Amino acid sequence: MEYKDIKKLMDDVGNSKLSEVEIEFPDGTKVSLKKNEIKEKIITEQVAPKIVENTVKSEPVNNNLSSPKEAKKVEGNVVKSPMVGTFYAKSSPTAENFVRIGSKVKKGDTLCIIEAMKLMNEIESEYDGEVVDILVENEEIVDYGKPLFIIK
Repeated sequence: MEYKDIKKLMDDVGNSKLSEVEIEFPDGTKVSLKKNEIKEKIITEQVAPKIVENTVKSEPVNNNLSSPKEAKKVEGNVVKSPMVGTFYAKSSPTAENFVRIGSKVKKGDTLCIIEAMKLMNEIESEYDGEVVDILVENEEIVDYGKPLFIIK
């Protein structure tokens, strides 16, 4: 069997629904072709539960917002979310948190990451001082203007 015949056979298998072909010719030549199929992951399966879960959680979160008395008791500068997205306290699951309660920060230090539309946005401190409170949990969905940190 010549190269051009093998090439044509490869093209034909590639364009067909077959995933595997084995041919043995009378002269002893054996040809085996296997097609790798690309399987797509459906992202909406993972995103939909989070949206439903957060929709269900929206009332308790709003109830928590009615208690910024705690935030008002602690004086300091409030760092708010500049966008809607997912709050991450660390750069990777195995990394240390950017800051903890009691951490000393300077203006420009990274406090957290907010993922918005598949982009990771580092949120930097606008103030020098000490982190007095962290008002959100890791991987929590945050809205624009939601208080994230209190720095004194």
